[in-house]
This record gives sequence, C-alpha cells and structure tokens, in this order.
Amino acid sequence: MGIRQLLTQWGLSFFDSPLLVNLARGAGTAFLVQVSGVGLTYMVQIFLARWLGTAEFGIYEYVVSCTLLLAIFGGLGLPTAVLRFISQYKVTQQWQQLTGLIQGTWQLTGVISFALTLGTTALILIFTDSSWIYYTPLLIGVWMVPLIALAQLQAEMARAFNKIILAYAPFRLIQPLLVLGAAFSAGQIQSPLQSEIVLGVSILSLILVVVSQWQFLQHQLKIEYQLATPDYQTTEWLKVAFPLLLQGVFFIVLNQTDILMIGTIISPESVGIYSAAAKTSVWVTFVLQAVNTVVAPVFTTLYTQNDRSGLQSLVATVAHWIFWPSLILAIAIITFADPILGLFGSEFVAARLPMTILIFGQLVNVGSGSVGYLMVMTGHQNQSAIIFGCSAITNIILNALTIPTLGILGAALSTALTMAMWNILLHVLVVRYLNVYPSILYAILPKSTDH
Repeated sequence: MGIRQLLTQWGLSFFDSPLLVNLARGAGTAFLVQVSGVGLTYMVQIFLARWLGTAEFGIYEYVVSCTLLLAIFGGLGLPTAVLRFISQYKVTQQWQQLTGLIQGTWQLTGVISFALTLGTTALILIFTDSSWIYYTPLLIGVWMVPLIALAQLQAEMARAFNKIILAYAPFRLIQPLLVLGAAFSAGQIQSPLQSEIVLGVSILSLILVVVSQWQFLQHQLKIEYQLATPDYQTTEWLKVAFPLLLQGVFFIVLNQTDILMIGTIISPESVGIYSAAAKTSVWVTFVLQAVNTVVAPVFTTLYTQNDRSGLQSLVATVAHWIFWPSLILAIAIITFADPILGLFGSEFVAARLPMTILIFGQLVNVGSGSVGYLMVMTGHQNQSAIIFGCSAITNIILNALTIPTLGILGAALSTALTMAMWNILLHVLVVRYLNVYPSILYAILPKSTDH
C-alpha cells in the first residue's frame, strides 16, 4: 500500500480538502506561536526559579495559581462563550449583536473582576494573619485578577476572528519578556530577588499588554468587519456562559488543586519543585493547544450545518495532528528528564517521577482528541460541566488523601488519574451526543469500520 493510500485510510488526505488545507496553514501559525510562547514561558520559569530560589519561587507559583482561579470567576465563563457566539454571528452576519458582544462582555468582565479583586483584598486583610507566609504576596498578586480575566477574553475574541498572532503573542510572548527583563533589572538592585517584586512587575507588564492588545483588536475589527450600533444580548450570553464558568472553575481546580494543596499542606519549597514537573509535562499538550486554537470555531460551523461526516473527517485528521508529535515529545522529555529539570536547579531533579506520571496523564489527554471544545462549541456545555465538576471533586479528595502520605508524588498520581478520567468521560459524551469519534484509537482504524 502506498503512502498516500495509507494516509487516506487513516483520514489524513487533507491535501484534497480546501478546508483542511486552510486549517493546516492556520494550525502551522498557531503551532509556531504556541512553541515560541511555551518555550519562552518555560525559560522565564527557569530564570525565576534560579533567581528566586526554591522557597520564593514556590510562593510565587502558589500566588499565581490563586489568581488564575479567581480570574476564572472574574471572567464569568465569557471567554469561551465569546468564541462560540462570534463564530455564530459571523456566519449569520448579525453585526449589531457582534458589536454588542465585543463591547458588552469586555465591560462586564472588567467590572466583575475588579469587584472580585476588591472583595478578595478585604478578606485577606480581615481574616488572615499578617505573619502568614503568603500574606503580602497574595495582597499584591490578587490585582492580576482583572488583567488576566481581560487578557483571556481578548485572546478568545481575536482567536474567533482568526487573529492568531494578536490572540496569543501579547500574553505568551511579549508579557513573559517584559517580566524577564524587569525581574533581571530588579535583581541587579536587590539580591536575592523576592516573590513580591516579581508579582509587582507582572502586574505592570499585564497592564501594558492588555491595553495594547485591546487597542490593536479594536483597530482591526473596525477595518475588517461591519461593526454597527451594539445590540446587547446579555441574558443570552450569560445563559450560555454560566455552565462555561462552572466548567472553567472545575478545569482550573483540576489544574491548580495540586499546587495549592502542596503549598498549604507541605511547604513553598515543595510547590517550587512540583511546579517544575507540572510545567514541563505541559509541553506534551502544546500541539493540542495549537490545533484547538484553529479548529474550535470550525466545530461550530460544521455542527450548525449538520455536516456530521465533515465533522468526523475533521476530528479524525486532528487526532493524528495532535497525538504523534505529542508522543514523540513525551518520550524525549522522559528520556532527558534530569538535564531538563536540572535547568531549574539541582534540587528540582527530584521532580522526575512526578513529572513522568503527569506526562502519562497528558498522553491520555491528547489521545482523546479535542473533546472539551467539541462539547462546548456544539452547545453541550452543560453536560461537560458535570463531568468537570465530578472530576474536580474527585481530584480534591484524592489530593487530600495522597499528599499527606506521598507528598508531591501523591499530587502527581491524583492529577494524572483525574485528567485521564475526565478525558475518557468527555469522549463518551462526544460519541453519544455528536456521533463522532475524536480519539486517536478510532482515527487509526480502517475506514470500513466507520459507525
């Protein structure tokens, strides 16, 4: 059998499809941005770990985890809802609703996230002891919440308009560079570097990035789209956004519970070491993230057009795009774990086994396909929110049971297990509700076995 026939059998004959050719080009751009962003962020983490030391780096990571969780509440689930509604409004040419969506969700996110920050600051001042090791860093870091919420919203807006570079370059390329430069300068003045200083420069860099990205986005939209008198469908947006908010909260809990519980139960030093493992394992998923950046809006289009065969062909092709590079990355990272983790410092090599366990969980993630976006972009966010909720509760329970006895190894086992669980369950729901099979296992089956 020739290579072309084999590719066709596996659903990889995308060179014959204009849609998939365009997606491949878009995915290539997203891939480059993602690689650059992940690589740069990882480099910044390495330098910060060396400049701050294990304990201060652990404090920094603990605070960042808290702010990411709060930013999800501040965003109200609107970033993912915006991605879906913009795709819908563009197809139906509802320009007034499109304009209202852009302006209204930005204002709502800003107000809610700012109020949440004020409330959180008051709670820290009233109910926590100033001698608590995270007290001052949290008081500073919590002011990143509205900025992160707005950055996430703007990224999804730009992504929905296929402005991939505008969506991700500011937050994943420019902002880490600003933090790195400012932290280096601060370290020349005061050594050793403190977590409070890094959090402060992170806030300043976020302000610059969020304002600049918003200005560029507004300029691009005025040129390319018929922005009209805004029509605010706030109730409809929030109705869709609320389960997405729950799903976002559950997802962040799944990703941040281990760090938060390690910091609370064990020590900041353990947070620092575990964070190196977690951030390294995420490399396995950057192909998944890059491809999802491009294909998620297309899920909505094909589903709206009731093109199930087209949707199945797309997810089968995407499964190959995602899995094989991710598998190669996973093998490479595990093989060279010691020198990679050693970049953070000699003490971080202790994270090798937890990192390996997390990587196996990530392989289940990428092998399942784009199950999360398939559910959300086709209007099945309520069902997926239930899965994420049950998985988040399971994750909390498992971490609470394993961390006191197994330490960071227990956190890795708990997180990897729940990651595999929610991906498998979402795959079952995708098959049930959409009648498509997004996993790599189905994608490599001969096409004669299609259901």
